[in-house]
Amino acid sequence: MTRSITVAVRATEELSAAEKAGISDLCNAANEREAFADLFVVYVPGGGRHFLGFDGGVLASHAVVTTRWAQPDGFPPLRTAFVDAVATHPAHQHLGLSTEVMRRLGSTLDDFDLGCLQTDLRGFYERVGWEQWRGPLAGRRDGHTAPTPDQQGVMVLRLPLTPPLDLDGRLSIEWQRNRFWE
Repeated sequence: MTRSITVAVRATEELSAAEKAGISDLCNAANEREAFADLFVVYVPGGGRHFLGFDGGVLASHAVVTTRWAQPDGFPPLRTAFVDAVATHPAHQHLGLSTEVMRRLGSTLDDFDLGCLQTDLRGFYERVGWEQWRGPLAGRRDGHTAPTPDQQGVMVLRLPLTPPLDLDGRLSIEWQRNRFWE
């Protein structure tokens, strides 16, 4: 049986209240917890670029990109496509939807200097071109930079505008919406 997988890209501001609720429900179902109830209130109130994966016309997968500012040592802060809320509904997992969503996402970020995300699923993201950041991580807030030694699972995606990176060097990110990396 041939699957009908499509990926649509929509700005947060283009989503209806019902679509936002559907995305939150999808993310909660995929993660088996209610952590995404505030997705559109706290983390992506506006300015997000949503990648919506449809299986036969049914919303089954999602990822969102927001603009953050990551800074590898030796470079100014880079306009960073920070990826969050990557989820596929359990009934549609292992069918290639997340792979299609992440490939589409990666191919449409030419207006950013770098892609970045935090995950526990390193192998999945490596298969679609992401690389593990091996060096120390830090956070920037109010003009100060502080180590974030407990942080793990930060990955980057090199884009056409990405400068040469030393994945063993330090990478910092600015404080945004009550968080550094997660």
